[in-house]
Amino acid sequence: MTDILSGVGVVDKVAALLEAVAASPRTLAELVADTGQARATTHRLASALETHGLLGRDPEGRWVVGARWAELAGRPDDDLPALAQPLLDRLRDDTGESAQLFIRRGDSRVCVAASDRRAGLRDTVPVGAVLPMTAGSGAKVLLAWAAPEDRARLLEQAAFGASSLADVRRRGWATSLGEREAGVSSVSAPVWRSGQVVAALCVSGPLERLGRAPGSRHGASVVAAADRLSPFGLRPALS
Repeated sequence: MTDILSGVGVVDKVAALLEAVAASPRTLAELVADTGQARATTHRLASALETHGLLGRDPEGRWVVGARWAELAGRPDDDLPALAQPLLDRLRDDTGESAQLFIRRGDSRVCVAASDRRAGLRDTVPVGAVLPMTAGSGAKVLLAWAAPEDRARLLEQAAFGASSLADVRRRGWATSLGEREAGVSSVSAPVWRSGQVVAALCVSGPLERLGRAPGSRHGASVVAAADRLSPFGLRPALS
């Protein structure tokens, strides 16, 4: 719990709740332990903050920072393409493959930044390209932490199943072997902002070059780049 007290009791209690959740997703019992507040008070305040969008719930039902903060701050993900470009260029040079950044738009994902392999056989995804949320490692990342109802609905049409998304949440990255396009392999990792996945950072290339285990080859590099793009991501512990 924060040591800073305003003297206004309810404000100090709310601040303590927000500080605890900002560190990582919290169950109600963990919030009670972190803040030292009564269970009934903690639940009442957290529920009120959820009503206003200042707190939310992750797929496991834990309290997380709410999406309303992003709106109040003026959509902090608007700067992602510009911030991502040098990271994508470096990732391209480090891996020798093309790199992209995807954000979700409804039931599709959109490439908002890209850096193509300089020469030779490559996977090119132009900025502005609209791809499905039902195939590819980027789709898996964006869907793995999506709202449960969205996840269930899109999984009915997806080239992967719920167990694949559970693996993504556990290890922190996703792979694809010819799902979106025959002969193309990819690795993606989540970009976090305010406790939410706001984008998927991806490396893609020919299956013959990346092999059938692209995550073993490039997973750590992709995750490291995605983490550098999440300076205030407050990334929760993987499950």
